[in-house]
Amino acid sequence: MKTIEKNFSKKVAPSKAALMVQAVCGCKWSLTIYQLLSHGINRPGEMVRRVDGLTTKVLNQCLRKNIEFGILARTSYNEVPPRVEYEVTEFGSKFMKVLDELEQLQNEIYNNE
Repeated sequence: MKTIEKNFSKKVAPSKAALMVQAVCGCKWSLTIYQLLSHGINRPGEMVRRVDGLTTKVLNQCLRKNIEFGILARTSYNEVPPRVEYEVTEFGSKFMKVLDELEQLQNEIYNNE
């Protein structure tokens, strides 16, 4: 009797990546911030002015979370008054492509219902 060689190991869910997606998608402002950044709006004051309902406190929390995950980078300029700008990192660009794919999948699901 032949023995079957095991070629596969147990598949484990990507816990860190899943937590990141959950945290970012769970934040109702992250996707809006990405949209602002893609349109060249990278200063917090301008972001708050452009989006109804977005407060400075909530924006700062959301930006901090995205920086911790490595999606965004913060640049602080030594000027008076102080100037801070945010940009998408290389990793953030890859992550946003995944989010775009999820959005396309969602659209396909809704179109097939």
